[in-house]
Amino acid sequence: MPDRPAAPIVVHSLREAEAALAAAVALGCPVTLVSAPAAGAHGGAGWFCALVDAARADHPAAVVTAIFDCADLPGCAQAAIRAGVPDLCFTGSPDLFSRLSAIAAAAGVRLHDANTFAGPRLDLRNVADPVAACRRWLGG
Repeated sequence: MPDRPAAPIVVHSLREAEAALAAAVALGCPVTLVSAPAAGAHGGAGWFCALVDAARADHPAAVVTAIFDCADLPGCAQAAIRAGVPDLCFTGSPDLFSRLSAIAAAAGVRLHDANTFAGPRLDLRNVADPVAACRRWLGG
């Protein structure tokens, strides 16, 4: 299981993802984007991958890890694996996590558990100036 990402930022839109990447590039640091909680149930893996790809296109110097949150929904996690999402979070039962881990590993996907987001994170929903918020968050 991967280590806990540093300073994760929850994004709900392209504007927020671009703000996080712009701040990371300005500060010269890597950034971890995280989809909204349970995005696997409402946005879908394709939407999240397109959002991250578009943000990366505008900020090619950004070093970014993007984690798609599938909550406790194994079907969403399997769909994300099939879609080629490189990092996803699954918070279901340990038995299901173990089974999904094998599937994810075979597909080259990193599977994160609930502990991945046990600490603080910045959620950009309703933040008036997301670039400034990200600069403060990433700047420590």
